Amino acid sequence: MSKALVWDYPTRLFHWTLTAGFAAAFGLALATSHRSPWFPIHMLLGLALAWIVLLRVIWGVIGSRYARFASFGYGPAALAKYLRGAATSNAPRFVGHNPGSAYATYGILTLLLTTAGTGVLWSRGYEAGEELHEISAWALAAVVVAHILGVAWHSWRHRENLAASMVTGRKEVADPDAGIAAARPWAAAAFAMLIAAFATGLYRNYDQQTRDTHLPLIGTKIHLGEGEHH
Repeated sequence: MSKALVWDYPTRLFHWTLTAGFAAAFGLALATSHRSPWFPIHMLLGLALAWIVLLRVIWGVIGSRYARFASFGYGPAALAKYLRGAATSNAPRFVGHNPGSAYATYGILTLLLTTAGTGVLWSRGYEAGEELHEISAWALAAVVVAHILGVAWHSWRHRENLAASMVTGRKEVADPDAGIAAARPWAAAAFAMLIAAFATGLYRNYDQQTRDTHLPLIGTKIHLGEGEHH
């Protein structure tokens, strides 16, 4: 076994910004009410997370080998086989995403967008939006916890620190040629600037009196709180 570069910089950037952003947004939601002066920060984080997901989707199409969705498009049978192997310590190693982390990734990205979208509906006064927002947020938290437990289990079973590989970008592989050729630092820098520009724009457009902001470039007004019920 030898170390090879598997995760490029953009993939690692998206992974950790989504992790930190969700932890902060979920923590604020638990610690405050929608009338709290801190609640708009929760919604600003949610809008920023939706933007990061959209950028990750783009990278999932045009990115390097293991960042692309095509590299981890496993079917249900592959997932079932992997879970059976994981339970008996016979699961094979995967250079990129294994079926478990693949489904967790798809679930997290989908639920992040759903949670952000239902949050906007709630802010526009749709009563169903509040209930759907809470359901999707808790479902997202459940998937995140399952993913963390899966990573811990896999790391212990295979003596492979998966969390560290998302920091260094390198994993142990049987074939040294299985890695990617470059970490794409310039792409990561471009994505970081896009994330920072969007988040800064949201904050600068925020009006503390009305608790409204406007989406950068698009100009759509978003109320950062509970809206009047429809």
